[in-house]
Amino acid sequence: MSEISSVLKTLIAYLKRPDLYPELRRKIIKNTLQRRNAFKGKEKTNSWAASKAISQKEAISKLFGLDMDSFRSTYAEVLKNSEQKQKECPIKMGGAGALELIYYACEFAKAKNVVETGVAYGWSSLAALLSLEKRKGTLYSSDMPYLAQDGDRYVGCIVPENLKPHWKLFRFADKESLPKIFADSPVFDVVHYDSDKSYNGRFWAYNELYKHLKTGGIFISDDIGDNSAYQDFCEQNNLKTTVVEYEGKYIGIFVK
Repeated sequence: MSEISSVLKTLIAYLKRPDLYPELRRKIIKNTLQRRNAFKGKEKTNSWAASKAISQKEAISKLFGLDMDSFRSTYAEVLKNSEQKQKECPIKMGGAGALELIYYACEFAKAKNVVETGVAYGWSSLAALLSLEKRKGTLYSSDMPYLAQDGDRYVGCIVPENLKPHWKLFRFADKESLPKIFADSPVFDVVHYDSDKSYNGRFWAYNELYKHLKTGGIFISDDIGDNSAYQDFCEQNNLKTTVVEYEGKYIGIFVK
């Protein structure tokens, strides 16, 4: 699909969804007036993150006092089945990230309510749900539809059916999804951010999510090297954060 036809297809899909008009307006502004916003402070933050970064294994040990090595063996069959489902999916989406970090954050917090932004295949959802099901907890997910790919039905496709009763998926942009989620559950044990990559989008969501994170809860953000939103947010709120290097990218995590 050419870039022009993809843009046209996306625009037509938006026009068929009045509930997504607010996000369409934001995207037009983001891609015209605020094009540089996506990378604001990137060089500064990558230098900062590199100077602080530790491995996922070190972070889990340091923050939670846990060893992550048992995750892959305990859930070997589940992970194998999910990998097969991803291979069979005709739509290309974001792959698995630091699953152990999410899982052990939920274990450490004894999480019953978790909120995440960004789902794609559902790897982060799977990691949280494997922990949440033990306590009959609930995962609230915000995920913007894949309008250019007709991929809505594949979002979360690697999540096993037995975990889905613990999952509530909100199919809007964060600015529409999060107020709906907070109305359903005002306090969360773990937050995982992996959606809007722009500086403004991140900064807005970080502040909203932080308000609804309980004291002692865990905040995780993927891809913090895209711009300086995470670093600036932590510095403005005097937050001591750990930075994890994972497959060439940086993840931010702190306990509130």
